[in-house]
Amino acid sequence: MLTTPWALKRRGVLGINARNTRYVADGNPRHLMPQVNNKIATKRLAAKAGVPTPELYGVIEIQAQVRRLDRMLEGREDFVIKPACGAQGDGILVISGRNKKGRRLAGGGVIGEPQLAHFISNVLSGMYSLNGLQDQAMLEEKVDFADVFEGLAEAGVPDVRIIVYRGVPAMAMARIPTRESGGKANLHKGGIGLGIAMDSGRTTRGVYHNRIIDEHPESGQPLSGIQLPDWHKIVEMSARCYDPTGLDYLGVDIVFDEERGPLLLELNARPGLAVQLSNGEGLDTRLRRIAAWVDERPRDTEERIAFGMTLSAPVP
Repeated sequence: MLTTPWALKRRGVLGINARNTRYVADGNPRHLMPQVNNKIATKRLAAKAGVPTPELYGVIEIQAQVRRLDRMLEGREDFVIKPACGAQGDGILVISGRNKKGRRLAGGGVIGEPQLAHFISNVLSGMYSLNGLQDQAMLEEKVDFADVFEGLAEAGVPDVRIIVYRGVPAMAMARIPTRESGGKANLHKGGIGLGIAMDSGRTTRGVYHNRIIDEHPESGQPLSGIQLPDWHKIVEMSARCYDPTGLDYLGVDIVFDEERGPLLLELNARPGLAVQLSNGEGLDTRLRRIAAWVDERPRDTEERIAFGMTLSAPVP
């Protein structure tokens, strides 16, 4: 067991202070951060990079616009409401239909129109935003979850997070929601992290409440050896997010839609470090390898993708 700072450093484990000073402060200019903190701006960046995202139906900026909700949705019964500047999965409401009592919630139950208006009001007030300032409410396409994780997620939408450094996909994990996490994929809420081999797109092992696990804590299903579909496309999508953002250190979150395949969900300029525990390897080791490789000469996107997919192999 690694118990000392020296032992952690020797294994290349990246701590939050080193992440903030060495990679975020040095590689992510502050004036570029708002474009990834705002999900509406992120969609524009993704479009510039040719990366698909869930469709944006409309944006509510003031309370009076709630009355035009049906007009914005153009007859669509299922959709997602989320804060443009939200964080950690808070403030997201998934609507799966409608009946006489109101809007049906994806997790069960119904929300009436007055309660829905109140929820949107809370979003606009900044209750769920990163900085607590006034926000916007996005009306977005509801992802029709493709069960690529072999029934591991009973509720909610799993996603894949890839850490991208200087345009190179460095390390990846899947985040699986559980009943405990309330259907959200966030690890701090009780979700499961699955390490993913960069070269193959296969899951390696799981982490749950900072413990290494081999089986799902609720169903007992094995967690390793699951092959993600379209892996090369997923890695390519993550790499293509680098150029339009101008950020060296980036977290790219991708979901799987039944019809459309992989979709970019959001970007994060300060992604967490649980990906290291999920993969059993220090992130700093890979980031230093990438820096040395990129510094040799300018690299195009295809070269960066190819190099990233070699990073599961041991250092020679």
